[in-house]
Amino acid sequence: MKVIDYIQESKKPLFSFEIIPPLKGKGIEDIYAGIDPLIEFGPKFINVTYHREEYKYKDMGDGLLKKISIRKRPGTVGICAAIMNKYKVDAVPHLICGGFNVEETENALIDLKFLGVDNILALRGDPIKTEQVFTPNKGGHSYAIDLIKQIRDLNEGKYLDEEQKNSPTDFCIGAAGYPEKHFEAMNLDTDLKHLKAKVDAGAEYIMTQLFFDNKKYFAFVDKCRSIGIDVPIIPGLKPITTLRHRTFLPKFFHIDFPMELSKELEKCKSNEEVAKLGVEWTINQSKELIAKGAPVLHFYTMGKGKAVKSIASEIF
Repeated sequence: MKVIDYIQESKKPLFSFEIIPPLKGKGIEDIYAGIDPLIEFGPKFINVTYHREEYKYKDMGDGLLKKISIRKRPGTVGICAAIMNKYKVDAVPHLICGGFNVEETENALIDLKFLGVDNILALRGDPIKTEQVFTPNKGGHSYAIDLIKQIRDLNEGKYLDEEQKNSPTDFCIGAAGYPEKHFEAMNLDTDLKHLKAKVDAGAEYIMTQLFFDNKKYFAFVDKCRSIGIDVPIIPGLKPITTLRHRTFLPKFFHIDFPMELSKELEKCKSNEEVAKLGVEWTINQSKELIAKGAPVLHFYTMGKGKAVKSIASEIF
């Protein structure tokens, strides 16, 4: 079932969450351990992230280096299949521009169609560690809007081989939104212009980057509506759980902590204190978001469900 259909048919806010594939060598049990505690809250869909290859150089001697491609977290498609089989819950794979050319993208979409996947979150993806800026594969997409257009074309039965008669796919397409703007955007207005273009191209809902200040989410929604973006906008939430998050989250996700939260974080002396504060803060965030009409609360679990379970127990 499509994400957009779940939203339209529900009379109350929905619960969903995102997981990441385990590191190579880990088993599916690691995935289940993160999902099992949250199933009781009735998630309608579970997002599964996709991780590009990275590169390292192996010293071959005599001054020669060999470039080696490594994917540390493979398995997105297989994990989606496992989730749908075990839990009877829709899986939403992330599909990115990086690492694919257009033919490989089409083949990946065909595989997902055969698995019965109804939803795709279409993303450009981040630069890998060896890139200063995002660089598409030869023959690949440079921007998420191009990926969205390719999925839309498949939904209309338009495959790369124009001479071949094909049955259409029927994917529900999601796009990413940034209440504090994408870090590469010149300003929020420019970012919103590109977001509207993605919606006009076929995105049916928006999933936001995590945030800790609800005022920024509400302002983001208002600005989206003012320029004609009328699709559901799902807030993305992540509870702070460790001392490291105080610096890591702002740096990695290009977000700010509101002053009230930052003052309380500065008082914390242990991971346990941070986790307690993080759960309390996200519960309050969740209650306000629901009161003001958020269609879904989507949690970034990073594969760990304990904190999210504590929050969901108070909300759902």
